[in-house]
Amino acid sequence: MITPRHTSITPRPALRWRGRLLAAAIAGVVLASCSSPTAVPPTAVPPTSAPATSAPATAPASGTASPVTNQPIAGGPVLLRSDMSLRKVAEVGGGAAKLALNPADGKLYVLTPTDGVYRIDQTAASTNPQVVSGTSASDLPGTSEGLAFGADGTMYVVTNQSLNHKNQATVRRGKPNGSGGYTWSVLAQTATYPLAENNFDHLWNGITLSPDAKYVFVNAGSRTDHGEVEDAGFRFPDTRDVALTARIFRLPSDADNLQLPNDEAALATLGVVYARGTRNAFDLAFAPNGDFFAVDNGPDADWPDELNWIRQGLNYGFPWRFGLNDNPQQFPNYNALNDKHLNADFVAVQRGTYHTDPTFPKAPGNFTDPVINLGPASTEYRADDGTSHNAAAEGKSLNTFTPHRSPLGLVFATDAKLPADLLGDSTHLSLLISSWGAAGGNLTDNGEDLLHMVLTKTAAGDNYQSVTTQIARGFQNPVAAVLIENRYYLLENGGKGVIWEITFK
Repeated sequence: MITPRHTSITPRPALRWRGRLLAAAIAGVVLASCSSPTAVPPTAVPPTSAPATSAPATAPASGTASPVTNQPIAGGPVLLRSDMSLRKVAEVGGGAAKLALNPADGKLYVLTPTDGVYRIDQTAASTNPQVVSGTSASDLPGTSEGLAFGADGTMYVVTNQSLNHKNQATVRRGKPNGSGGYTWSVLAQTATYPLAENNFDHLWNGITLSPDAKYVFVNAGSRTDHGEVEDAGFRFPDTRDVALTARIFRLPSDADNLQLPNDEAALATLGVVYARGTRNAFDLAFAPNGDFFAVDNGPDADWPDELNWIRQGLNYGFPWRFGLNDNPQQFPNYNALNDKHLNADFVAVQRGTYHTDPTFPKAPGNFTDPVINLGPASTEYRADDGTSHNAAAEGKSLNTFTPHRSPLGLVFATDAKLPADLLGDSTHLSLLISSWGAAGGNLTDNGEDLLHMVLTKTAAGDNYQSVTTQIARGFQNPVAAVLIENRYYLLENGGKGVIWEITFK
């Protein structure tokens, strides 16, 4: 849930977005989660939330970069490696939702929730974002929240439209028309489903193509914070999440007007649900070895944010688990007054949605663990007694990130122009991941930074573990990223919507 952090965004006059900036668009980014292992019976006592001790992982040999603290541009981010340089590419206005590379023309494209798509020539000395023909509100009705490109320049956009207190999500496919614009068709569209009509309508957003371009993968965000009843002012009694929320869909990229019903059995017949139990996988990416990853940000309570290795048919735990921790509201003896993971800063706590909940659905079990973070970065956690700890400093691991950092902007590093320690190899994946930042609370690790993760499969081969380091900090709510050779482009959602270029020498 990102709403508390987006209410103060002031758009740049030249690119002022219509209506809501991000309202529902990124309003769910901060609070998205999933999780793992076999469910605890409803009568059981929830286990401790302390992380487990873990053996250290090995990483590729480090490069020659030495640690520094350098702020090349006043008011800009702080770089933490000596082999990094910084350039301000453009200002696109606060509230932009996505940044993507179009392989067909080599340019960057910025998706705004209500003002269409802007093209940016990141190679130009002076960059002026240009609106893309054929991406107006009439072409893309609703709130645009997901953007991806095919190798031939085909554009895929995910939009959401509110209709009589319900949402309808549409995945549109835009074919280049030869004159700088796009000809649109509907790839897939959902039936309408009930909105919560509050901060926890995460809607449909993240989208990516499979390496063979045969499928598009789309995130369907949850309509709840932690699986509670959200009845939208009694319009939808006893309604929690539904068949079209809290999961990742896989759709044929050549589909034409595929209709997605709000019905579990019908969706199973279509074979379009790829994975379940994700709260809001706002960003998705394929690694160079073909493995599929997604972020997931935790609820309005101090439970970890996650990076998940997504595999077909698996359940990642939402709303029954966050990290490796059971959602305590599923247990009949739960009393929110005794829950030290709650903080008055958070909207769900203010609304009283943490409470004794005897009708909370029973957990289906067989959950899949998030990626293991060995640190040293982003391993702060909240213990059951309310105290904060650093798992890495205690010789423990965390699955995966400090609560509320809101990880986004997944890019895998593969180009030979990068420093050696930022490149993956046959046994390691190298991932750069930005963090939108904390919505509230009093943990000291608030994100708004850039992490480097060296991912290695565990001995059992059923998960990854990561050595994680911070290599830049001081961004304003970074929301999306693109890596081109050794140039890393990061879009800020806050402030003036700056696109930064970090070059690794």
